[in-house]
Amino acid sequence: MKPMTTMKRELVALLLPAFGLALVLGAWSVSSRTWSKSLPSPSKTWEVSRPYVAEPFEKRGEMDQGLGRFAWYSLILVAKGYGLALLVGTPLGFLLGLSPLFRRSLDPIIQVLRPVSPLAWLPLGLVLFQNSGPAALFTIAICAMWPTVLNTAVGVRAVPQDYLNVARVLNLSRSRTLFKILVPATLPYMFTGFRLSLGIAWLVIVAVEMLTGAPGIGGFLWQEYNSLIYEHIIACIITIGLIGFALDKVMGAVEARFRTA
Repeated sequence: MKPMTTMKRELVALLLPAFGLALVLGAWSVSSRTWSKSLPSPSKTWEVSRPYVAEPFEKRGEMDQGLGRFAWYSLILVAKGYGLALLVGTPLGFLLGLSPLFRRSLDPIIQVLRPVSPLAWLPLGLVLFQNSGPAALFTIAICAMWPTVLNTAVGVRAVPQDYLNVARVLNLSRSRTLFKILVPATLPYMFTGFRLSLGIAWLVIVAVEMLTGAPGIGGFLWQEYNSLIYEHIIACIITIGLIGFALDKVMGAVEARFRTA
């Protein structure tokens, strides 16, 4: 039998989120009746959105599909853009961390580009690629890669000098120094960047799909806003939040696995 203190902690861990959820639902219900008559109540939202939730992979038309299918389209695009962001951002972060000259040359440019909104990058991508698909990947990658770049660079600069001195004493080649010393020592910083980059990639996909009208959770949200179906907008927001939460938990589990390996 579990100790009473452990049982109490587990009970509190369950009750507190349930209390928070009840609080949000209550505030939402009251707001729909008093603050904004256009805001649907939780029960109305469920009633109207139930076919899209109960049959998540049903396809009735190009922009009339279940939320699961729309989310799948978005996740595929995010995976491609996120992979591109890591492919470019990780080596760039190592270069910034290893070379003071490279860092002084590029750091001001990175600080200027980093806060630029995806709403600004997407039109440039459309000009460059003349196609919404590559433009979407370009936008996701360039917006998501900065946390990986900066955290990797910080991690490389934080590697103790003693580690590098040992590599010199052992006469390790540059590649062996990189993979045997720098990468393992920098891994916690890299995963922090990877985690932040994934969150940004998932944020950007909504803006990208809203602007391009591509099938996906963001495209469906924008279509339903134009159609004044507010229940579907709220269902999309909840779906986006739940998927973002799940992605963060998955990345956290992967990070924990690497740290204990």
